[in-house]
Amino acid sequence: MPDSDTTARHTIAVLVDNEPGVLARVIGLFSGRGYNIESLTVAEVDRSNSLSRITIVTSGTPMIIEQIKAQLSRLVPVHKVHDLTDEGPSVEREMALIKVAGKGEARIESLRLADIFRARVVDSTTDSFVFEMTGSSEKLNAFIALMEPLGLVEVSRTGTVAIARGSGQF
Repeated sequence: MPDSDTTARHTIAVLVDNEPGVLARVIGLFSGRGYNIESLTVAEVDRSNSLSRITIVTSGTPMIIEQIKAQLSRLVPVHKVHDLTDEGPSVEREMALIKVAGKGEARIESLRLADIFRARVVDSTTDSFVFEMTGSSEKLNAFIALMEPLGLVEVSRTGTVAIARGSGQF
């Protein structure tokens, strides 16, 4: 049994009505109670039923995480709340665009590292590259850290998307 004072990172998936104001209500729940959101993604997942999926990465003690899930479940436009961290194996990914400027050896090294990390070049000029990379947050963080001394200019990240493994449906 985990320590009741131990803070852990959780990925929570929330199925909601796709209507104006829903995201504001979910964010208001977090901000009003002082909970932090580390990552947030939202997309329509069922057009015929007008449903969207909000994926939230947050941290807290087991008690705080239970409070978050209970409070999310009580919001009117929420249909389902799943804690992917607790409910079994899941797949998590994030996508990033990483702009690196450099010439000479730094340029060659950034391409070599991109190949190792399986980052794709999606834009190239004579003095910069934009790499596209998908993977775990840790993988993206490692690549970005290696790009800093080589001329990292800018990073744009999607936030975590996640789905439970296996044949079950949300």
